[in-house]
Amino acid sequence: MTHPNVTLSPVTRGALLVAPRLWAVVVAVVMFGAAAVMVPDPVARLVLAGMGGTLACLALMIRALVIWYQHRQARFEERIADFVAHDAAPSFTTDSDGQISYRNRAAQERFGAQGALTLVRTLGDLFANPSAVLYRLQTRAAAAGAAREDLVTRRGHVRLAVHRIGESAFLWRLEEMMERQTGGRGADAHSLPMLTISDGGTILFMNEAMRRLIGGRVRTLDRIFTDLPVRSGEEMTISAHDGPVRALVVEVKGSGRRSEIYLLPASDVIRPAEEATDFETLPVALLRLAADGAVLAANRSARDLLEHSGDDNARLSDLVEGLGRPVDDWLMDAMAGRTLNRPEVLRATRPESEVYVQISLRRVVEHGRPGLIAVLNDATEFKTLEAQFVQSQKMQAIGQLAGGVAHDFNNLLTAISGHCDLLLLRHGTGDQDYADLVQIHQNANRAASLVGQLLAFSRKQTLMPQTLDLRDTLSDLTHLLNRLVGEQVTLTLSHASDLGMIRADKRQLEQVIMNLVVNGRDAMPDGGSIVIETENLTLAEDMQRERATVPAGDYVIVRVTDKGTGIPPERMEKIFEPFFTTKRTGEGTGLGLSTAYGIIKQTGGFIFADSEPGKGSTFSLYFPVTSGVAETAQILAKGDAIGPTEPNGGVILLVEDEAPVRAFASRALRLRGFTVLEAENAEQALKTLEDPDLNVDVFVTDVIMPGMDGPSWVREAQRQRPNTRVIFTSGYAEDSFSAARARISNSVFLPKPFSLTELTATVQKQLH
Repeated sequence: MTHPNVTLSPVTRGALLVAPRLWAVVVAVVMFGAAAVMVPDPVARLVLAGMGGTLACLALMIRALVIWYQHRQARFEERIADFVAHDAAPSFTTDSDGQISYRNRAAQERFGAQGALTLVRTLGDLFANPSAVLYRLQTRAAAAGAAREDLVTRRGHVRLAVHRIGESAFLWRLEEMMERQTGGRGADAHSLPMLTISDGGTILFMNEAMRRLIGGRVRTLDRIFTDLPVRSGEEMTISAHDGPVRALVVEVKGSGRRSEIYLLPASDVIRPAEEATDFETLPVALLRLAADGAVLAANRSARDLLEHSGDDNARLSDLVEGLGRPVDDWLMDAMAGRTLNRPEVLRATRPESEVYVQISLRRVVEHGRPGLIAVLNDATEFKTLEAQFVQSQKMQAIGQLAGGVAHDFNNLLTAISGHCDLLLLRHGTGDQDYADLVQIHQNANRAASLVGQLLAFSRKQTLMPQTLDLRDTLSDLTHLLNRLVGEQVTLTLSHASDLGMIRADKRQLEQVIMNLVVNGRDAMPDGGSIVIETENLTLAEDMQRERATVPAGDYVIVRVTDKGTGIPPERMEKIFEPFFTTKRTGEGTGLGLSTAYGIIKQTGGFIFADSEPGKGSTFSLYFPVTSGVAETAQILAKGDAIGPTEPNGGVILLVEDEAPVRAFASRALRLRGFTVLEAENAEQALKTLEDPDLNVDVFVTDVIMPGMDGPSWVREAQRQRPNTRVIFTSGYAEDSFSAARARISNSVFLPKPFSLTELTATVQKQLH
């Protein structure tokens, strides 16, 4: 606060303000005196002389007041000096320009007896930007009489206080708020260069070693480091007084939002040439990566794998792709230690062929700079096997779905076509409803054929294999195929003279050939030619083609070739998938080739496709050669004429959980003269058989039912009735329970949907 002894009156304060311009008053006195001498008028001379005398008196009074004020100010400052002389806190008195007029003993010990003449220079090494701090405090003290502010320094917190002394002098006092370190362990005693920075990056303190290294005190980090930001744990270049210097930078977070930065000697160890040679010749693909993903080095194995020249400024993201997120983000996680033990499989971008690489990352520090070592392994074969497995899983899942849907549809179609058969028995050809019933029957058969395609795709349809001569089979099919292709397409059939025999289901094989021919016809909208040719082939060793291995042996090959538009390469891998089609909506279901694939595979053969856009396609079917002579299959066709037959004897136990199917089968068998006992499940059937006097000739049972299934209850029933014959019916394929049926004697299988004729004929055959 202002001392009362130096409080001035308004007159005195005005005199002090005029004092610096006292020479002007003196000049005015001289001018008035000269004018009084030169003016001839006595009155004017008297007036001018009076004015000059008045100004002279005023000048003398001002000068006296100034001398008096300076004397009072000097005496007051002496008293202030005596007051703070023994103060433990460093104290200074300055004028309004910051010139130091006095420093007490503590200030002399702390900053030197012959220190800087200004307070700004004296406190320059204590905290950052002292000129701004001192100006701010002095302005506040000039207005309010006193001011103070707490500051953060390397030693801790200090309080700088200032008091106004008189009109233009100030008393400064520096008070330590934290005990200084003792025993010579302060930062100035460190031999390592260090500095303290605020959270904003301003340098608060530099120790003696740092000042010697830099050549003095600086305020900002860019005066020290050539490459900002500061990276702790790395070697960085320092702008030293004698030239650039490499140093290892260590940053330590402190209290008060401060950080301490230490400079350690950099490692000057030079890697031997042998190490670089080993890196180049190692049989493992290696990349050296910078923290930002730049490729620093790639050895020979890595360059060969990635087809990387090694002389361009490539980044890892330029060489690989496929993480589902930016590769640079993955590298940042690795630098942070989050993905170091998690190898990733990525696709190489530069090779023309498809190449996958598995990359493992390791964090390293070279020359104080962190980076990554990438270890690469060729994962192309692994990804191929993975794709095969995924495709197999997908096909298996769709196959299971198709089998389940086919089972439910077969039950419905059995009831529809069966009751249609019953209606046809009561309507003659002349009946007006006969044509409608025939249409229902035919469409039920078409639906059954579509369900059969689903089962064929899932390889779960029931086959009736026989030994076939493909020359006869294809010749019999030629008439139908000519009708399918139309007049614009020419169909040519060519056979080998000594063609071997194969074993296959004739109806299913005909379905495959028809599907391939129809696809060839659709690929030639403007017409063309389709060639079906057969030949023998003997493989001396296994043949690897695409993802299949054809075992060594004798084969019959059927080739179906068209001259159509061909199949693009990117679609070749999907042509055998269900519901995949290149045709427009309504022109195809996408089941043709998948059905052909399923039938050929279930037969034990192979199917391959070759195509070139614009030139056509060739489908090759491989069938193992079998011994024997051609057989003629006697197959009951669906929709055969249904007519009355001679009455039959025999007791039939019909077990079926689907009520419509059970109702149709029961009526059909009774119409043929059989005695039918009905049961809706296995438990009811076994209860019926508890009567020892009941004689049953044939069990007709569904395979899959709620509770006990068909084979289980039949085995239990045959313990008491071992000679009873069995007919199993199911909407699933026979091979789904063939192992269980094999352990049951006198059993046959009748797939759903079955007609009235097929059911009664199968029962009659079992009885006789």
